[in-house]
Amino acid sequence: MSVNVETLEKNLVKLTVEVPVEDVEKSIEKVYQKEKNKIQLPGFRKGKAPRKMIEKMYGADVFLEEAVNELVPGAYEEACKEVEKDIVSQPQIEYTQVEPGKSVIFVATVAVKPEVTLGEYKGLEVASEPVEVTEDEILAELKKEQDKNSTTITVEDRPVADGDVIELDFEGFIDGVAFEGGKAENFPLTIGSGSFIPGFEEQLIGTALGEEKEVNVNFPEEYHAKELAGKPAVFKCKVNSIKAKELPELDDEFASEVSDFETLEEYKADIRAKLTEQKEKAAKTAKEDALVEKAVEGATMDIPDLMIESQARSMVQDFAQRLQQQGLSMDQYMQYTGSTVEKMIEESKEQAKKRIESRLVLEAVAAAEGLTASEEDVEKEIEDLAKSYGMEVDQIKPYVTEDQKEQMRENIAVQKALDLMYEQSK
Repeated sequence: MSVNVETLEKNLVKLTVEVPVEDVEKSIEKVYQKEKNKIQLPGFRKGKAPRKMIEKMYGADVFLEEAVNELVPGAYEEACKEVEKDIVSQPQIEYTQVEPGKSVIFVATVAVKPEVTLGEYKGLEVASEPVEVTEDEILAELKKEQDKNSTTITVEDRPVADGDVIELDFEGFIDGVAFEGGKAENFPLTIGSGSFIPGFEEQLIGTALGEEKEVNVNFPEEYHAKELAGKPAVFKCKVNSIKAKELPELDDEFASEVSDFETLEEYKADIRAKLTEQKEKAAKTAKEDALVEKAVEGATMDIPDLMIESQARSMVQDFAQRLQQQGLSMDQYMQYTGSTVEKMIEESKEQAKKRIESRLVLEAVAAAEGLTASEEDVEKEIEDLAKSYGMEVDQIKPYVTEDQKEQMRENIAVQKALDLMYEQSK
């Protein structure tokens, strides 16, 4: 196999790869052996037709496309070894010769990691937000715990109030005509949750048990169902049941039941300490982000579009995996939002560019300062990984590959660079 490496502008590299006809022939034979049992020719038992006969009947390239598809990934991977810089994108592949009896020639265009010229990154000055925990924030946390420990009672002697959980029948109409998906019976709804169209829940406040009421709303302009977006609608509703939350008193007894503290004041002090810690972490993260952004502004780098494209695609794939973990497919998400994968990729490119810039600058700082990961650092990373999976270190170690360890080393070095910039900031 021959490989010609050509350096292009803006950190792009073009690989012209020629796979010898002998290798192509071997791949074609492999495909023939795999597919022959599916093919039957007149005069031959199924799976016994000679390759030449099949090619004569169906064309000399009958097995060629699949053979090339199986051959090229390995050839591309081998060709990448000829590139001196790190490849940071998926390849754009163009075939220039795919013919029976000839070598296969293809061109792979890839992005390589750009060089970074650092500006100032030590002693940078950025504003820090003061950390303060208010009484209202403590009360909000108490109310969350109060809500968790509430009991539900059935209400029959008063109308619907804010915060109630009701069951209702409803049917929606636009211009007097019922629309699809606008009808339900005994639908559970928490008043004030904001889960329905704006204005819907508020109009049910004051409705008595068993009472029928018309609710007038306007669908939002950006509503996911395009045929309903922006249109006025009337919902005919009937309240079938009303339930209310009964909250415990915020006193010492409550504190002793929901926490490790005997008094409400001790419990509030613990909440204050935890909120302070959370805010301090958030403030530190915000300052770190601002420091990196400032260092990026002072640095020079030429990021290829292919690198941004690959990062944006990776971000969308990560989003799809998170959706799947929540039991939602990308197709369902697209249907709900009216978006497309390509549109999401395009919308992600600006954020992708920022991520790349931040990472490249931190890698450059690590290199400039000689910051590396020790074996102890890697061991600690593996220990943390084991904890996250609820496993022993010895159980998880055999599954950690060298590539994963290398990624850990890179991440640790980047974190050390960020720590250095934070410690030396103003």
